[in-house]
Amino acid sequence: MNISEKAGNVAGSETLAISSKAKELKNKGFSVINLSVGEPDFDTPDYIKEAIIKALKDGKTKYTDASSIIELREAISEKLKKENGLFYSPSQIIVSSGAKHSITNILFSLCNPGDGVIIPSPYWVSYVEMVKFAGGIPIIVKTTKGDGFKVSTEMLKNAIVENVKGIILNSPSNPTGAVYTEKELLEITGIIKENNLWVISDEVYEKFVYDGLLHKSIAQFIPENTIVINGFSKTYAMTGLRIGYAAGPIDVIKAAARIQSQTTSNPCSIIQYGALSAMTSSNDFVSNMVSEFEKRRNLIVSSLNQINGMDCPMPEGAFYAFCDVSGVFNEKIKGSSSLAEFLINEAKVALVPGAAFGDDNYIRLSYANSSFDIEEGVSRIKEAVSHLV
Repeated sequence: MNISEKAGNVAGSETLAISSKAKELKNKGFSVINLSVGEPDFDTPDYIKEAIIKALKDGKTKYTDASSIIELREAISEKLKKENGLFYSPSQIIVSSGAKHSITNILFSLCNPGDGVIIPSPYWVSYVEMVKFAGGIPIIVKTTKGDGFKVSTEMLKNAIVENVKGIILNSPSNPTGAVYTEKELLEITGIIKENNLWVISDEVYEKFVYDGLLHKSIAQFIPENTIVINGFSKTYAMTGLRIGYAAGPIDVIKAAARIQSQTTSNPCSIIQYGALSAMTSSNDFVSNMVSEFEKRRNLIVSSLNQINGMDCPMPEGAFYAFCDVSGVFNEKIKGSSSLAEFLINEAKVALVPGAAFGDDNYIRLSYANSSFDIEEGVSRIKEAVSHLV
């Protein structure tokens, strides 16, 4: 039987493919350093686990409202007001099975067939496929190291063609770690409002900012144009528990709720209570994790920049090093994918080729790993590429 054209046109996640290869090698007895997956190595806090267990024991295993229990949406509303200066009622919030699910719901709510969605490159691997799956057309805007990997007003102007519906903005960014300042966000709001574009503002790494920087949401300046995406996976080390949310204008959120009610229905009931506990408890866990990641960031960047042929800018946020490796390419290794394959086979180090993010001159390494793994992984990379340069 033939699968649908829609399913056939959706590419698999290269990040997950690399991680799968790493697990396969580990199962065969190899010592593999996996720097590919964006998953904190910290355990989920006990107070969150206990809230989930209590919900299970209390029989909170039935259907909830498709958009989640009201208590959770109220807590998210309060968080957005206190921490981000954003004012959304619980009816303007929908909780889904992960932030990825939230973005998909919003794209399906906004995109008509053929609508363009601007995606600054380098981009998170799933954005392009999500837009295509929703019937939209990805419009890629290439940014560079010289731009700080940030889109400018001029770039946006040049990308706006007929049927452009909106833009996906990711700050702090996966894979580059770029963080938009208030000034930079204000500069692009004019062109967004002038062209009546939607902004899907992916803020899942909002807590992971360094060097005294502060996260700013573009929704502070153009709330009527913006849908904020956030979640619990990164901030609270809850990656496998799958829970995220979207907040925005009521008509968009209602549309997303209708879509969700006819597809997945509510996110896992007991995990909602874990998320509620995360929202209403101390942030000490988060602060400690961010402090540790900043040390690891400094370690991985300084170590990579000691390798001949590599140039790694200092990321401002998230937990990835996006390293220019074009200086190690040769007749055998002609791009990031072949380099990633070479390193997993020869050095037993897993990382993600920049081609998956829209820039073939780079590789992405996650420093949400132990300092030992970072030091050992970069040491192996240095030894392996010394034979290429």
